[in-house]
Amino acid sequence: MLHKRTHEEIIAQKEDDPVYGGRGLAHQAPKYNMPTEEMKPRDAYQLVHDELMLDGNSRLNLATFVTTWIEPEAQQLMSETFDKNMIDKDEYPQTAEIEKRCVNIISDLFHAQTNDEKEACGCSTIGSSEAAMLCGMAMQWNWRNKRRAEGKDISKPNMVVSSDVQVCWEKFFVYWDIEMKVVPMSKEDNFLFQPHKAVELCDENTIGVLGILGTTYTGEYQNIKLLDALMEEYNQKTGYDIPIHVDAASGGFIAPFIEPELEWDFRLKWVKSINVSGHKFGLVAPGVGWALWKDWSLLPEELIFHVNYLGGDMPTFALNFSRPGSQVIAQYYNFIRLGSEGYRKVHQACLDVSVFLQNELEKTGLFETIISDIRMPLLAFGLKGEHSFSVYQISDKLRYHGWQVPAYTLAQNCEDVSILRIVVKEGFDYDLASLLLKHLLEAVQLLEKEQEIPLPSKSSTKVC
Repeated sequence: MLHKRTHEEIIAQKEDDPVYGGRGLAHQAPKYNMPTEEMKPRDAYQLVHDELMLDGNSRLNLATFVTTWIEPEAQQLMSETFDKNMIDKDEYPQTAEIEKRCVNIISDLFHAQTNDEKEACGCSTIGSSEAAMLCGMAMQWNWRNKRRAEGKDISKPNMVVSSDVQVCWEKFFVYWDIEMKVVPMSKEDNFLFQPHKAVELCDENTIGVLGILGTTYTGEYQNIKLLDALMEEYNQKTGYDIPIHVDAASGGFIAPFIEPELEWDFRLKWVKSINVSGHKFGLVAPGVGWALWKDWSLLPEELIFHVNYLGGDMPTFALNFSRPGSQVIAQYYNFIRLGSEGYRKVHQACLDVSVFLQNELEKTGLFETIISDIRMPLLAFGLKGEHSFSVYQISDKLRYHGWQVPAYTLAQNCEDVSILRIVVKEGFDYDLASLLLKHLLEAVQLLEKEQEIPLPSKSSTKVC
């Protein structure tokens, strides 16, 4: 006869019982209030570990730009430095030194104006969104200081952006009460940014114009060199000195290695600041970003705070205070481990897989890419012609196999265009790409069959 154990018998079970379900987890742990009793470390680990099995597989997450594979040595370095507080530069001077090295390496990569006497101007952040906001703040303060010196009104700052900006910029405009002047996306312009339309929106209250190297929506490299030439003409004519900020969150760690001749960075006169994401194509696990300025004159001193309660003088310019130094350590590891040639190989391999996917998808006659000239490992594509199903249904079907391929509408003025997007990252090779193609075509075939099956009418429905 089956013996049903009492709760007391379960609790009394020996700790070394080999039965998986009996190792200390004799009852459900509280989820929304603090438990009264402590739990053995292994049991707590196993409980959380098992719940996380319900998450998606990050390697199959083709929606995210964030790095999902890192080398074991980088993982080890990160695990050894999780407890180092990046802000505490007096206690962890070598971590601070490594951050400084990273800033100088990236500044040199972006052709900033540095010399041996003064280090490059920049800082690490928790992500590229924070870096973007810091650069935006610097533009706002510089504009405000100039206007005050001229005795002019400072109550109506604005910034000019394209409609396909990352949401962090929309947050910035709301949080800092800045008018967002938008250049809409246009089908007539093949969904590409038109710099002259941005310049037309500028006025004396414009704190800056945004150029994007690798948009979230389509992966477009906006023509920042043309934007710089147009701003030079505009600033000369008006007497303004409106700067360009480049959001290089996605393309900043790709273009210098794949297209080193492309002029988008501090080589251009009016590009004064750049934000870039280390945890995207900088190949670091989340989260680290970098804010860079062409030189120190562009970072207002009043935005830098000095604290001494951690020991020594700690200058800090950040929205966050305490944060781990492990990601900065991993960034430096990548720089010295890969070098320029290593980064080029990684990104070229990812770009090759992207082009392979593009060619194979277009061969089917079912799909078409939004921007055919792929400059970064990102493929944005939609259905070609009329179909009885949508990209959203395709996205849902792909989830059955674990793939996370987002479906979404394009930006302002093109909201009626729905597309899918695949971000190819290190660890996504030709084999996985072939499997994705197979599952994508199977999803289409399944959807076509489902559309052919007529729904039963109410009169023919029988209750069994």
